Amino acid sequence: MSNPFVWIVEPLDPKQPLKKFFNLSKLEDVRYARLPFSIRVLLEAAIRNCDEFLVKKGDVENILNWKVMQHKNVEVPFKPARVILQDFTGVPAVVDFAAMRDAVKRLGGDPENINPICPADLVIDHSIQVDFNRQSDSLQKNQDLEFERNKERFEFLKWGSRAFKNLRIIPPGSGIIHQVNLEYLARVVMDQDGYYYPDSVVGTDSHTTMIDGLGVLGWGVGGIEAEAVMLGQPISMVLPEVVGYKLVGNPQPLVTSTDIVLTITKHLRQVGVVGKFVEFFGPGVAQLSIADRATIANMCPEYGATAAYFPVDDISIGYLIQTGRDKEKVMCTKRYLEVVGMLRDFKNSSQDPDFTQVVELDLHTVVPCCSGPKRPQDKVAVSDMKKDFESCLGAKQGFKGFQIAPDRHNSIVKFNFEGRDFELAHGSVVIAAITSCTNTSNPSVMLGAGLLAKKAVEAGLAVKPYIKTSLSPGSGVVTYYLRESGVMRYLSQLGFDVVGYGCMTCIGNSGPLPESVVEAILQGDLVAVGVLSGNRNFEGRVHPNTRANYLASPPLVIAYAIAGTIRIDFEKEPLGINASGKKIFLEDIWPTRNEIQAVERQFVIPGMFKEVYQKIETVNKSWNALDAPSDKLYSWNPKSTYIKSPPFFDGLTLALQTPKTIEGAYVLLSFGDSVTTDHISPAGNIARNSPAARYLTSRGLTPREFNSYGSRRGNDAVMARGTFANIRLVNKFIDKQGPQTIHFPSGEILDVFDAAERYKQAGHPLIVLAGKEYGAGSSRDWAAKGPFLLGVKAVLAESYERIHRSNLVGMGVIPLQYLPGEDAGALGLTGRERYTIIIPEKLKPQMNVQIKLDTGKTFHAIMRFDTDVELTYFHNGGILNYMIRKMAS
Repeated sequence: MSNPFVWIVEPLDPKQPLKKFFNLSKLEDVRYARLPFSIRVLLEAAIRNCDEFLVKKGDVENILNWKVMQHKNVEVPFKPARVILQDFTGVPAVVDFAAMRDAVKRLGGDPENINPICPADLVIDHSIQVDFNRQSDSLQKNQDLEFERNKERFEFLKWGSRAFKNLRIIPPGSGIIHQVNLEYLARVVMDQDGYYYPDSVVGTDSHTTMIDGLGVLGWGVGGIEAEAVMLGQPISMVLPEVVGYKLVGNPQPLVTSTDIVLTITKHLRQVGVVGKFVEFFGPGVAQLSIADRATIANMCPEYGATAAYFPVDDISIGYLIQTGRDKEKVMCTKRYLEVVGMLRDFKNSSQDPDFTQVVELDLHTVVPCCSGPKRPQDKVAVSDMKKDFESCLGAKQGFKGFQIAPDRHNSIVKFNFEGRDFELAHGSVVIAAITSCTNTSNPSVMLGAGLLAKKAVEAGLAVKPYIKTSLSPGSGVVTYYLRESGVMRYLSQLGFDVVGYGCMTCIGNSGPLPESVVEAILQGDLVAVGVLSGNRNFEGRVHPNTRANYLASPPLVIAYAIAGTIRIDFEKEPLGINASGKKIFLEDIWPTRNEIQAVERQFVIPGMFKEVYQKIETVNKSWNALDAPSDKLYSWNPKSTYIKSPPFFDGLTLALQTPKTIEGAYVLLSFGDSVTTDHISPAGNIARNSPAARYLTSRGLTPREFNSYGSRRGNDAVMARGTFANIRLVNKFIDKQGPQTIHFPSGEILDVFDAAERYKQAGHPLIVLAGKEYGAGSSRDWAAKGPFLLGVKAVLAESYERIHRSNLVGMGVIPLQYLPGEDAGALGLTGRERYTIIIPEKLKPQMNVQIKLDTGKTFHAIMRFDTDVELTYFHNGGILNYMIRKMAS
């Protein structure tokens, strides 16, 4: 059937040949004008890639009435224009591709059919760690150690870039994936193959949403789903609700974009936006730079939405020019958006779309704040930080509590560091990191931090030498403008030297603390603190010895580093006393918005971006020197502890296996709310007493060579043992934190992996019980792959975070959800029962299934396969099995 939608052929650029593009606004101008801009991009991509999309649904008539379409649960086959990956998720993706080629060959197909169709960029940014800091050569030392540790992984990725077409690798040391995307990779409008169409992207990192700040629709998916997209498979999704977030007013002079996003994060968690799009509108948006918008969009996973979209406006167009994009192409981009009705004027309320729901924030009400001590949504005004932390000390163990006995709240431990005596107490800052894509992409907060550092040094303030300070910019451009503006040397004087270009502390690559500091923390059982300009502060993520971690703007990171404690009221107490005996308060050194903007206008210029990015793929000499094979099939090394052929496709046949009822499953773990993917599959260091450590030791490695879980995601033997290995795991079966559970047949308390192995050897299936927001946080596919390898057949939770549910579907693990109003408590479930989950022959999306217990009790739950396509994946045993069968046949 021919496509019924309106095509336009028009020379938007007189120097270019005619281009073809959709113009849905021509179909019916009035209803088109009411569509949220994010939905326009989504529908345009769906229609362009799939002619029969709405025809077969009988919904051509209602293409522009998206609310009618929502009620009909229309499935949208979204094919993004691009895919981006980072190395922690990219390595297992390339491992899967290599294994899929082997599987297709075994099934008689052409292994080269396994090849990205959709262009993919892989940015290596997750490997580097803060091993060295406070030294002028810290950057070089950390980069050298990164290559020493990860040479095998990097060689494998270089093989992948040669073996697969459409896969480009951005070498280590280039920057953080999302900032590189924002400043360099993003097109806003695609111009290729004779078409113009809106840029869109999915990425194997949850903070892919950062690009929404530039008007490129994008979000994070699991590596499993991204691999299918790269092979040409659309993402099947139910047309989402769109929450309109109206911004009004002007921010106060002392408020940063970080304060705004932490305020929005708490607000939207309260509103409830999981699985929805959020689209920003209102005159307040015009007050925000693209970097400010990107900061807000970046933390979309922290408030749970699928996307956090800022439509393209004239400020977006100006940013493209500022970052060195070709001016003629930018003007053509603007012309295309004008013609198709997708250039936004936030001050023009007549352009405001119809939204499912509207919520509002007056920017003038935002105050300086932090979030913590254990979750991004737990916002605390800076003026309340001291009081809030002290209340957390004694509160019951939980998201806002450490359960420290009252008589120990003022405990002090003395220690010696580099020949000098110091003291640590509850609330002492031991890590202060300017880190992450969220904030280091924003010149206003980075220059603000630099100006504050300058004033602090000039006032005679310093940071205690034992505090682990670091600065890890999101791209070389940041270092460029910090150096050119003259503030870099002041940052260095306070200990904030550049330690690397990558995620580093934000993802748990914070490196070791000084031994004397760790001994003091352990001796006093202290609640030591990390302060970072990152986006996540889940337990056990930043560092094993910082039980409290606070998210803050870069200037506040420096302020708390100077103070040395979180237990300070900046309005009443000085940051420090200089050599002259003068008390210096935070207000004395805090830069004004006008000061920051003046420096930004002078030093953040297009030439910087052009100079940095024109050599981004060739500047790393160590990467250039790597040798890698060029064979189309990968030669697996059986001795490797980094790269291993996974067992996912062992025994796979062309014939489908009918899904069977899960009989008599034991509960491996029972959880409460907000279990994150960091709890399920940690990314940080490998504990020396863990199953993964025992495995690596058996392969001849020393603890110094363990590296991190994140770096070993190409080896399923390590990652299966690392599943549920977070030291802060809270399992209801055990009365203390730790990665252990009860093996019910024997009654023994075992490491989770060891218990799962016992169950597997006896042929017993497993399930996991959980509360709300199961799988919050990072998009990591190993949070689904790991449980699959442990023998987990299903998860029963009150609610799921979007990406993790998709990952479970992708691995063939059944996501079950309690019926509304029910949970484990209401049903009287202890987790000690055995569960039989009845799988009917005929399955429908979101159908109720029966669960029988060995106690005789029966109840129902929702099987969260949300679309027909997801059911197809389930019948195939997972999305990758489906793709192999498709390619082999």
